[in-house]
Amino acid sequence: MLSVAKVQRRNAWRYYIRGVAFGDGLRPVGLSLKDAQEMAGLPPGRWLGRGLAALGLTAGVEVSERQMELAFGQGRHPDADRIERHLLDDGADAATARRATVLGQPIEEIEARKQTPLIALDFTFRPQASMHVLWALGDAHTRRVIERAHERAIDRALRWLEDEVAETRWSSGHGRAKTPALVVAAWRHFENRDGFPLLHDHCLILNRVQRLDADGDPVWGALDTRRLYRHVVAAGTLYTLAITTEVCEELGLATVPREVTPGLRPVMEIAGVDSELIDWSATRRQQIEDVLEGLTYKYAQKHGRLPGEKAREGLGWWAAQDTRREKKTPRPLEQLLVWWKESALLQFGQQMIDGLLQRCRAAGAVIRARVDPHVDVVLAAVDVAAVVFTVRGRFARRHVLAEARRHLLETLRGREFTRGLDDCIAIRALSGHGRQTTVPQPGRRAPAADQIFYTADFPEPDHWFISGAGGKPPRQSSRYERARVASLAVRNAIRVARTTAAGQADAPATTALAAAHTGEQHHDPASAPPHAVDHPGRDAALTPAQRAAAVHAHQQAAMPEEYPGGRTTDARTWLRMPKNLERLAAFTRAADARRRAYEDRKPPAGPEAPAADGRRQEHEQQHRQPGPGPGQGPGPRP
Repeated sequence: MLSVAKVQRRNAWRYYIRGVAFGDGLRPVGLSLKDAQEMAGLPPGRWLGRGLAALGLTAGVEVSERQMELAFGQGRHPDADRIERHLLDDGADAATARRATVLGQPIEEIEARKQTPLIALDFTFRPQASMHVLWALGDAHTRRVIERAHERAIDRALRWLEDEVAETRWSSGHGRAKTPALVVAAWRHFENRDGFPLLHDHCLILNRVQRLDADGDPVWGALDTRRLYRHVVAAGTLYTLAITTEVCEELGLATVPREVTPGLRPVMEIAGVDSELIDWSATRRQQIEDVLEGLTYKYAQKHGRLPGEKAREGLGWWAAQDTRREKKTPRPLEQLLVWWKESALLQFGQQMIDGLLQRCRAAGAVIRARVDPHVDVVLAAVDVAAVVFTVRGRFARRHVLAEARRHLLETLRGREFTRGLDDCIAIRALSGHGRQTTVPQPGRRAPAADQIFYTADFPEPDHWFISGAGGKPPRQSSRYERARVASLAVRNAIRVARTTAAGQADAPATTALAAAHTGEQHHDPASAPPHAVDHPGRDAALTPAQRAAAVHAHQQAAMPEEYPGGRTTDARTWLRMPKNLERLAAFTRAADARRRAYEDRKPPAGPEAPAADGRRQEHEQQHRQPGPGPGQGPGPRP
């Protein structure tokens, strides 16, 4: 999981030096950062990123307090004092020596224009809650495995940002250049503000990168931070996929979906970690939910309706801010481990705590035995395209890539996969099911790859309402729930086509598969997309339809009764999902039809009723228009 914050104020480095660099605590006044970290038993910050080579620094070297002040407080070289002293010794004047240590445009010039300089971006990486529980209550080997996977996943996400995303811009955005080198200062934290386990790293990405000017000389400029913001979700899914896969492979574990917020995407947690332990570690969630309930009631009183999805996100942010506690004095990890163990033992008992890893391995062994570490790329591309289209309508490659990584996490349940498979699924989803909507303008620069938007021609499911549970009010189906229904319908059609064509020759099988993709009764076999998996040479003697059935068999294998759900692509497991999405949608549509029929038979209540009925019928007719067919644009969006 990844969250982002801006470091804008010129003295923001003081907050990070006094708080973030000190384990989210308050450093005593008059005590140096290094002495305070040693007294508290906290790890020092470290430098990361390929951009360190241009600064003469090495990755993994400790970040000093003075370096933080120079780089993130003044926008200068982290070793500006040494460089400036050498220049003064060589006879340079003070102004020239200081200007030589400034990275890019001086902060003073930006503030002189009444602008707020953006110094850095704080990327905070953290694993899912069940991983925190295993890390806090497991043995030393388990902690080392999780911490090593956490560090490697962060490095992988940063490398992807450097290779695929990071750009520098100048001349108000008219000049752009790729910059595969970032300067990052990382700080490790072990707990949240309530003192419970929360392994996470704050990675401060400096808003300064180096490029070559027209003469080939290196110059420093600003990052295109908007581009970084647009790719935050894709980077976060890459981190989660990387750390989950490595931990599960190293310890023999697997994952299961856990619904955190009704209607939203489930979190893939480690199988075998009890929900009570997850709630024990996630102390702030209950606090946020209690405050969120009151904010939702006030919103409904003010607006006369329940908040939509965007409004719920805003209310959730306010609830998180209202429940955020003050900083405290940090403690060494050794003391925290003892306190966490005692707290869990008092609350849950010796048997639950001591047998945690064994239960996780036993549950993981059952799931791993049923999940083959291969992915059906055809079904994956359909699933990814249908979900992204239903959720967003218009989407870019970054949205598809993030959903492809979620698909691998939810389908493989922590099993290893071929590197680059997420890109393969994203490319196939865009080429096979995406229709480009961005049209290049004559005489203007061609849009970059991440600026090209697509849409698809999948039919969108109707809205439906879900009754509240536990005294909560009813709510409208979320975009994610409707996306799951849309994806399930398309994939079921493909499964039917494959089952019908399993025993036929190659050409009829390909025709049936293409018909399932397009909805047409007749299709040219030569134009059908070929079936592919991440291991092209596997079962080469089988026909394409037989290979498709063989590779897809592991995804249709039902999970054990206590671990249903997820993207097993088996309709029987979907019947056991909490919302029972497909049947619920059908029941709700039938209920809406009966309600409309009853209201149509009611006599008008007054002279204005006929006009109101006419407007209502016109509105309903607009929303009952059929969905688009193949090759047509999307229908009216609700």
